[in-house]
Amino acid sequence: MTMLTRWNPFRSVARFDPTSDFEDLFRGLSLRPLLRELENSAPDLRIDVQEDEKNYCVKIDVPGAKKDDIQVSIDGNQVRVEAEVKSEKAHEDRKQVHTERYVGKTCRAFGLPQEVDADKSEAQYDDGVLTLTLPKKNNGNAKRIAIN
Repeated sequence: MTMLTRWNPFRSVARFDPTSDFEDLFRGLSLRPLLRELENSAPDLRIDVQEDEKNYCVKIDVPGAKKDDIQVSIDGNQVRVEAEVKSEKAHEDRKQVHTERYVGKTCRAFGLPQEVDADKSEAQYDDGVLTLTLPKKNNGNAKRIAIN
């Protein structure tokens, strides 16, 4: 069923929006090279954090990096992961037509709710995924109190 509406000549004036044509202003400009540069910026290191009573288990996607090019540092409850993806040597008989793969350094730092024992921490890198096992540090001040 069609709804009939009454024509109002002042309707467009009443809803005047000076920014409505703002997007059309830039539509004709060629921003593709600029957008392409932004697409090749450093990728985010995606993380998953799980915990149990004794440990935090952190999985970090680090695609394209070699094990020797990844550094992990722990300071209290702060964890910092740095990775460098190096470019491959190009064949002399080939020329680069198009590239989207990232080359360079990237890092990610995050905090955990509880301090981590850096001396007992372990790291394993397999198929582009860095797995950190971070034991929780026992705080000497924490004490469980029975409720009467």
